[in-house]
Amino acid sequence: MGKSDEQVIEEFQKYVNMTPEELEEWLETDESKRSGWTGNDGGGGESVGHDSGRKIVKILRSDSQNPSEDELAHMRKVCAYCARHLAQESKMKESKDEDELTETKAYRSLKNWGHDMLKA
Repeated sequence: MGKSDEQVIEEFQKYVNMTPEELEEWLETDESKRSGWTGNDGGGGESVGHDSGRKIVKILRSDSQNPSEDELAHMRKVCAYCARHLAQESKMKESKDEDELTETKAYRSLKNWGHDMLKA
């Protein structure tokens, strides 16, 4: 059995450590817009992570304790993405200084998903 809605909400609030304003400001940057996967065709459209970031801003601005089914589904996706990528990148934070870290694809990608590794 999967996680309960309450568990997903709690995890989402743990992983998404940026305010809606911080995330919105980040999403306007060129670094954000250039980060992430844009689909199988590699087209120039919006990356999956950038689209996710816009959805996260909406969730953060809504009643995240009582999310819609669509919001809850996206919260699950965010939790899975952050858990997977943070596990893969756990050593990176120990081996790089802040300047080096902010230049990595992983840092920029996670930030599109609402998680700032420098805050964690």
